[in-house]
Amino acid sequence: MYKQLMAAQYRITHAKVGNQDGFRLPRAFSKDYPQLANASGYIEVLSDNTLLVRLDTDNLDEADETEEIMMSLFLDFLMKEAIKNPDTLIRYTEEMSNEIDDLLKDVIID
Repeated sequence: MYKQLMAAQYRITHAKVGNQDGFRLPRAFSKDYPQLANASGYIEVLSDNTLLVRLDTDNLDEADETEEIMMSLFLDFLMKEAIKNPDTLIRYTEEMSNEIDDLLKDVIID
């Protein structure tokens, strides 16, 4: 039996991240449909101004989804802060990497 969904429209905008072009959905989409926020899928071009989006939701795990959303929000925050205050950035050095390796060398991960 098919679950009937109410038609909802969300305005998309152009998004450029690095050398990638794409579309950005408003935050309301993720709030209204959190189960779809981390879905991947395909876009089919039906005509010059019509796209069909097909999402693959079979492999979404709710716990992973929450972790991914939180990580994404955290990384977005860090990026905004780095852009806003570039003078506060500290270069990650090989010495730092070696120190972290030393701290983690005896750590066992299940």
